[in-house]
This record gives sequence, structure tokens and C-alpha cells, in this order.
Amino acid sequence: MLALAGLLLWLAASLGGALTNPALGSSLGARFAEWARGNGGAGIVNWVENEWYSHHPPPKGGKPPQGAIKVPKANRIVSTSVPHLPVPAAIQPIASPALPGEGEWSPAGRLVGGVPAIYETTLRPDAVHTSYVVGVAWMDTKLLKATLYSGSQIPGGGPYTHTAPISPPASDSLVAAFNAGFLVPQANGGYYTDGKVVVPLRTGAASFVVYRDGTSTVGQWGRDVTMTPNVVSVRQNLDLLVDNGTPVSGLNATDTTQWGDTLGDAVYVWRSGLGVTADGALVYVGGPGLNIVDLANILARAGAVRAMELDINTDWVNFSTYQPSTATGPASTTNGAELLSNMTGTPARYFDSWWARDFITMSSVLGG
Repeated sequence: MLALAGLLLWLAASLGGALTNPALGSSLGARFAEWARGNGGAGIVNWVENEWYSHHPPPKGGKPPQGAIKVPKANRIVSTSVPHLPVPAAIQPIASPALPGEGEWSPAGRLVGGVPAIYETTLRPDAVHTSYVVGVAWMDTKLLKATLYSGSQIPGGGPYTHTAPISPPASDSLVAAFNAGFLVPQANGGYYTDGKVVVPLRTGAASFVVYRDGTSTVGQWGRDVTMTPNVVSVRQNLDLLVDNGTPVSGLNATDTTQWGDTLGDAVYVWRSGLGVTADGALVYVGGPGLNIVDLANILARAGAVRAMELDINTDWVNFSTYQPSTATGPASTTNGAELLSNMTGTPARYFDSWWARDFITMSSVLGG
């Protein structure tokens, strides 16, 4: 009887703590799944998820929710004295006929020297599941500098110079923040920051690399990018998804292992990816209903010459921009906006000390 009482007390404390811990996810379902997997219940969780997804396949056909495809806004350039990259060309829509605004860019977030540093667009990811909409963000690396932030749990081994939450001084120049990669054990790659090899870097791995001057790129470790005195951070995740401007060979739309352990082994889930264009811009893709081939195709259509998958599943895919009322005002939860309105977590997650996963910020090169 005492043993049973002790077990129930442990269960109440452990599960109760998990269900109220936002670091384990934005939804109760995600928190329960994370808790169960960490306490020997992975098999049960996988069975439940498989049952759910088998009875809820992605819908074929249909129209996106009203307002899901963003209507382009006017270009807000008020000064061209600051060096910047050319505005990207519109993305050729995949589904036909194209909807108004599909694949067309709108400026988003804080201006840098009077120039939009980020452009966003929305489009349907394939010609079959036409009720889904994904978002694409283009980031001008002449106007923006990157920083890799650790979370409260990932990668561990801190403290680090840059860790959640984003500090008030850093918020004065913040333009955007977005999710990084998988949990380190599943990333099949390494992690380097603050002059410390937190997890050994793998030759051949897809790598997001940040340099001392804030410039950044995506490449294959050992070929496109290597360790130099100017490297300050490296975040690896699996292998390149796009190379030489095209999706890599051998991608399998039905794969649920090589490109991440998806919820319920579902093929069509929330996914995200990051690429670099020929002129050095970064492009982020994120949204629901994506298989790995769709993700690669959209990154390539957005101009990526090399690209990698970032995190997957509903609770972890998030891209937020910040637009304070003044040019050097602080970014905050009240002036943040998500790339897609149905992204979970809200723009607030990056300002919370409990946020567990690492993430990437893009800030004005002019400072706050």
C-alpha cells in the first residue's frame, strides 16, 4: 500500500510538473508525449500517435483558410543609403491555378537603415493538399547579423554568452528569431559555440555557421564550411537537403526515419528548413503538411543553393519577426508576429528563460 501511494505521489508530481512545463511544448499533448517518452512510455506514445494519424490523413484538395495566403504589402524602403541585397524575385507557385498573392513577397519586421531586411510570402506546398499553406522568409544578410542562442536545456553544458532569454540590450536590434534543429541526440551532428565543442562536429553534416562579424551561411561541413578562427558557432542537423540549387538525390517522400522522427510516423507534418542563396541571403521555410520532398522543393524554388532541415513537428516550428514602433525600440512579445498565424508558441518564447531549445536570431547590423 505504501509502495502504491509512493508511486501515485511520484506520478502526480512528475506528470503534473511536465504538463505545466512550457519547455516541453506549447500544447498539453506535446508535454505529455515528451514526459512519456522520457519515462519509458515511447512505445505507447507512438502507438497512440500512429492510431490518430491513421484516422486523420492530410486532406486532399480544398481551399486554404481565408487570409492564409498573404496579400503583398507595398515595399517600405525609405532610404537606400545602406548597402543591401536586391529584393528577391517572386516564387513560382506549385499548385495551379495560383491564388492572389501566392509566392509574392511582402516586407516584414523592423527596418534597418530604412530598408526592409526581411521579406515573407506564403504558398501551397504541393498540387494535391491544396488546403495547406506554408511560409517562406527571405533574410538580407547585408542588413542582418546572426546569433545562435542556447536554450535552457539544449545543447546543455553551459552557461553560454548567448542563451535564452533574449536580453533587453539585444532586443533593441532584434528583427527576427526562429527555431534551430533537432534535439542533439537525434541531429546526427555537432554543436560548437563560445570556443567550445559541445558535441563533436561531423564531417559531411549539414551545418549552419555563424562568423565573428555576424555573417552566416549553410553548407556541408568539411567541404563548404570548416573550422577557422572566425567561426563562433556551428549548429549541425542531418545532411544537406538542397545542394547546387536542387534537392539532393534519393529523397523519399514516404521517409519517416532519415529526416526525423515525426509524430506518429506521419509523412505530412510541420517541418522547417534553412538555406542560403547564391548572393548570401538566408531563406527559411516552415509550415504544416510538408513531406521532406516538398520542403526541399520549396527551399530550392526560394533560391537556396544549399539548404538543411531544421526542427519538425507542430510545437517546435516557429519564425517570428519584430516591428517596434521606433527604429531602435525594443523588440517584444507585443510587437512580434509569426510567419504563419497557426504557428504555435507565439513570438514570446524567445523572451522566456525556460525556453528549452536552441534558436537563431537575426539582428540589425546597425545595432539598437
